Amino acid sequence: MIAELNLTWKRRGRAILGHGSECVFKVYEAVVVWDDTLLTIPVDETDSDPLVGMSLMEGCELKMQVFEGGRVELRKVNTV
Repeated sequence: MIAELNLTWKRRGRAILGHGSECVFKVYEAVVVWDDTLLTIPVDETDSDPLVGMSLMEGCELKMQVFEGGRVELRKVNTV
């Protein structure tokens, strides 16, 4: 998907996995439309399905049905 979207490579990243080993990966840059706003975000390359980072969902309520084909709802929450 990174190649299909022609994302720009920025740097290498490192992470400690749950079982304690270290993983080195490539980090790309993408521009997304989120809540009617253009955001430049880092995209970590992995051998998995695409995931949305938690920081993008800051200030939102997430509801999901955890089964294949289940519904996912994300809505902005007033925190004031």
